[in-house]
Amino acid sequence: MVKVGSAVVAPGGVVDPVAVGRLGDELAGLLRSGVQAVLVSSGAVASGFRALGLAGMPETIRQKQAAAAIGQPALMRMYADRLGTHGVATAQVLLTTDDFGHRERFLNAKHTLETLLAAGVLPIVNENDSVAFDEIKLGDNDRLSALVAGAVDADLLLLLSVAPGLMDLGDGSVIPTVSSIEDVRFFVDAARSSGVGTGGMATKLDAAAIATEHGIPAFLTRGPTEDVPDPIARALRGEAEGTRFEPRDRAGRRSRKSWIAHATKARGVIVVDDGAARAVRERGASLLPGGVVRVEGRFEPGAPVDIADRDGRVVARGLASYGSADIERIKGARSDAIAGILGYAYADEVVHRDDLQVIGGGA
Repeated sequence: MVKVGSAVVAPGGVVDPVAVGRLGDELAGLLRSGVQAVLVSSGAVASGFRALGLAGMPETIRQKQAAAAIGQPALMRMYADRLGTHGVATAQVLLTTDDFGHRERFLNAKHTLETLLAAGVLPIVNENDSVAFDEIKLGDNDRLSALVAGAVDADLLLLLSVAPGLMDLGDGSVIPTVSSIEDVRFFVDAARSSGVGTGGMATKLDAAAIATEHGIPAFLTRGPTEDVPDPIARALRGEAEGTRFEPRDRAGRRSRKSWIAHATKARGVIVVDDGAARAVRERGASLLPGGVVRVEGRFEPGAPVDIADRDGRVVARGLASYGSADIERIKGARSDAIAGILGYAYADEVVHRDDLQVIGGGA
C-alpha cells in the first residue's frame, strides 16, 4: 500500500511528470516482481486549481470540487501512460467517507480492489473530491490510505512525503522506530502542512495509528527524487531512511472492529451512566438499555454511534441495534422490558459487544 502526497507529485500546484514517471517505474517493477500494490495518490486538486485562475490552493468546497474535476483526469492520464509503457494496466477508484461508513459499500470497495489486484491491475485511489462535501469528506489522503490498507489487509503502508521521516525536535534526526504513536505526538505541530498538501505530519501519525491498530506496519520516507529514485524498493529492503511505526499483534485485531472504530462516521451519540461507561471501557461489554441516560441525534437501526459518558468523553463506537427514537423510549429500562415498551424486541442490547470498539484504550 503506497500513498504519495501532493507536495511530491505536484509541487507548486503543477504535476511533475518526472516525479510521476519515477513513481510509475517503481510500481511497475514491483508488480513485475509479483508484489501486489495499491496507490493512493494526492495531487488532483493541486493539479487543477490554477486552471480556475486561482493563485493558491482553493479554500471553498466548490472550488476544490472544480479543481479536482480538472486535475484528476490529467493526473490519471499521466500515471496510465507511464505504467502503460511497462504493460501495466491502471484503474481509477474514487472514494468518500460514505463508502467506508456503510458496511455494504465498504465490502463492495474491498471486493473491487481485491479483484483488480488479482488481475495484476494497479488500483489508483483518491478521495472523490469532485462530489465530496463537508459532511462526507475523509479530510486527507493519509487517512484514506490507512483505511484502504485495512480493507485489502496490506502487509505495509508506505507513506511517501517530502519529509524524510518523523523528526526528533531535540537533535533534528529522523526517529527510526516508533512503537507508541501517542508518545511522539508532541513532536508534531498539528497546524503545519507540507507544501500544497493537506495532510501534514499530524495526519500521517493518524494514518499510522489506524494502520498499526489494524496490525499493519507503516513506514514514512521521502518520495522519489533524482538522488533516490527508488524509495519503495529501498523501504521494502529495509534500506530507506525513514520512520517505521510498529504494528499491534495482527491476530488481535478483527477487520470488522477496525472498520467500526476508524472507517465509520458517528450518526449520533448515546450518553451512558458511570457504570455503563466503565463496563464498556474496561471490559468491552455490551451496552444495555438500563445504562442509557439520553440520546443525541437522529439515526436508524444499524447506524454507527458514539457511546459517551456524562462528561461527553467518547468511550466507544458501535452499531446501534435500535433507532434513536426507540432507544429514547427504552433508556433506563431492563432488557426484558423492551418488548413491552416497543411492541417488539430485536435484541437485548442497545449496542452488542460484537458491534462495538472501545476508543482510546480499554478492552
